[in-house]
Amino acid sequence: MSAASTPVVIDAHVHFWDPRRFRYPWLASLPALNRAFLPEDYQQASAFSRVAKFIFVECDCDAPHRLDEVKWISDLARIESRLKGIVAHAAVETATSIRAHLATLARNPLVKGVRRILQSEADPNFCLQPNFIAGVEALADFGFTFDLCVVPAQLPAVTELARRCHRVQFILDHCGKPAIRDGRLDPWRQQLRELAALPNVVCKISGLVTESDPSRCGAVHFGPYVTHALECFGFDRVLFAGDWPVCNLAATHSDWTRTLSAIVASARPSDLSKLYENNAERIYRV
Repeated sequence: MSAASTPVVIDAHVHFWDPRRFRYPWLASLPALNRAFLPEDYQQASAFSRVAKFIFVECDCDAPHRLDEVKWISDLARIESRLKGIVAHAAVETATSIRAHLATLARNPLVKGVRRILQSEADPNFCLQPNFIAGVEALADFGFTFDLCVVPAQLPAVTELARRCHRVQFILDHCGKPAIRDGRLDPWRQQLRELAALPNVVCKISGLVTESDPSRCGAVHFGPYVTHALECFGFDRVLFAGDWPVCNLAATHSDWTRTLSAIVASARPSDLSKLYENNAERIYRV
């Protein structure tokens, strides 16, 4: 498949980081990623994918520098014109101070939503603490979305969170990280169906390569997971995303684009436009 045949893309999940500027504790265990990844690197990595716009998603840097990260990315957007939105970090469980933090973020027109990573929390019900729920509910007053970065065991809890916070637009990152490496579909399959039943949740078709065996990163392996996500959410509620540069642990950005294109090859052009461009444009308001 040539680049010319690839749909115009809004990449809904891109990271930039620079360990010389901020500290990212999680990079210490991933030497392949423990270096700077900057716009010029992404421009080369995404050349095949015809990315017209993209969304930066926070990179879990040290807490004191999370607002500094937003400022840095905003500065990069003056150089990289395709960078149209930021999903910033917000410790939503700090309910007493979260509104002041959100108000600060809201003064930056590039900030479209927030994320508070949950996947590393030992308690699968961490997001159902009263303060966490109150912090998430506050997002609606600022027009912010909430990205959900979770593992399958946490899907029931975030389903309840989304049910309680019905005014907030939730975005499930990476299809909820199914156990592709183990070849397991269940119980993820039913959990995803229950989450998708809520109208205020959409799903990023992304991050699947890093949940798999790098030697088996083809359409045949990802197909059942992508197909199920599409069946659950429909083409009106899915967003293409590359999860670059984390995807490099298993496959390149262009590898993932080619693989997904093969899986959805029979879809109608209007549905492909929704997946690759229109939905991200609407959800992230870019």
